[in-house]
Amino acid sequence: MNISVELTLTPLQDNFEPPIINFIKHLRASDLTVLENPLSTQVYGEYDAVMKVLQTEMKTALAAIDNGLMYLKIVKSDRSDYEPHF
Repeated sequence: MNISVELTLTPLQDNFEPPIINFIKHLRASDLTVLENPLSTQVYGEYDAVMKVLQTEMKTALAAIDNGLMYLKIVKSDRSDYEPHF
């Protein structure tokens, strides 16, 4: 089963950019399809493969910050080729 995951890491600290950049770089290094925009990062792939990468990388990202939030949305389909029709 393919899934699409939208992630937003929000470190609650002054120097917030390095943990976000490291998180995205680690996701990019996986075999998954990873797309970014200014507000979130999207990861696409087979459920087990995506969740295996996310389990490791989310834990690493959260361990690297003192306080923060991780928002996660999962859609049961691969939406990587979505294009608006308007």
